[in-house]
Amino acid sequence: MATNQEKVEYLNQQVATRGYAQHYQKVCVENDFDMIVKANELTQHILMKDRVLDRKTKELIFIAGLTLLRAPEWQIKQHIEVAMALGATKEAVLEAIELTILGGGFVVFSHGLKAWSEAVGATGIEPTVEALDKFKAQHASPTA
Repeated sequence: MATNQEKVEYLNQQVATRGYAQHYQKVCVENDFDMIVKANELTQHILMKDRVLDRKTKELIFIAGLTLLRAPEWQIKQHIEVAMALGATKEAVLEAIELTILGGGFVVFSHGLKAWSEAVGATGIEPTVEALDKFKAQHASPTA
């Protein structure tokens, strides 16, 4: 059985290696330490270890996958921040999210775009009020 100090050290190692610790990791480190250690071994092999793909590329793919699954925005944002810390540009991350249009449509893309916007501080441009007035005028119902 792991001591509290060993659990904290393990979690600190995860943050130092991954760049984050998710809620489920914190809960499982406290309540089922052996399981989270085994689960982390799989994550280490698949995501963290450079094999054919480097970690930055894997994070970009993972961001697209999380977007397609409509994962919580905080989780997508977390992986965006890690990808950028690994050297991915905000443009590269956006391009990875744009790929989700092909598999999931604009609703899915918008989900990932919101996380990206928050992570990089991106804003949009607002149309003028006149444009909406013009639309309304063109589509107004004739009164009898």
